[in-house]
Amino acid sequence: MLKSLYDWTMQKAASKAGEKWLAFLALIESIFFPIPVDVMLVPMILADRTRAWRLAFIATAMSVVGAMIGYLIGAFFYDSIATPLMELYGYSDKFTDFQNYYIEYGIWIVLIGGLTPIPFKVITISSGIVGMNPLLFFLLCFPARVPRFYTEAILLWKFGEPIQAFIEKRLGPLLSLGMILLVGGFIALKYV
Repeated sequence: MLKSLYDWTMQKAASKAGEKWLAFLALIESIFFPIPVDVMLVPMILADRTRAWRLAFIATAMSVVGAMIGYLIGAFFYDSIATPLMELYGYSDKFTDFQNYYIEYGIWIVLIGGLTPIPFKVITISSGIVGMNPLLFFLLCFPARVPRFYTEAILLWKFGEPIQAFIEKRLGPLLSLGMILLVGGFIALKYV
């Protein structure tokens, strides 16, 4: 199933309506779609590097809109929509533990989740379920998504195809490591 979704995504990236498909994919990826936006964003930027900033903006803006929809699903439709989605992706058992951590570390969870390969849809829906302040959640989505999409845009704009393999294999873990170090630094300062 994922292979056919991946192929479909790549086909849409190459179409004349590629930007509209990118916007749509960024929106639904924050709610339920299993293929990351990067799969569409990277080839589109490589096809025309002068559009790198525009494409990163579209991915960011629509990802944040999708995040707010995911938040609303969690807040208002948990039983009818969110529970089946959590079960579909196999996250039901882990969700109770996640809620407990979320109450204490919600800000960091949103920031780290938006930068890393952790499915952002889990973060968006969870934020609504646990009742995170919606304005705070909305504001956190930007520093969580901007670095991810704009880092890809910068690297692809500057280096083109040679950097593609690096992005596809190492960017997520490197952004994760950077965020872990940042969070670790703040935690260390708290106890010093």
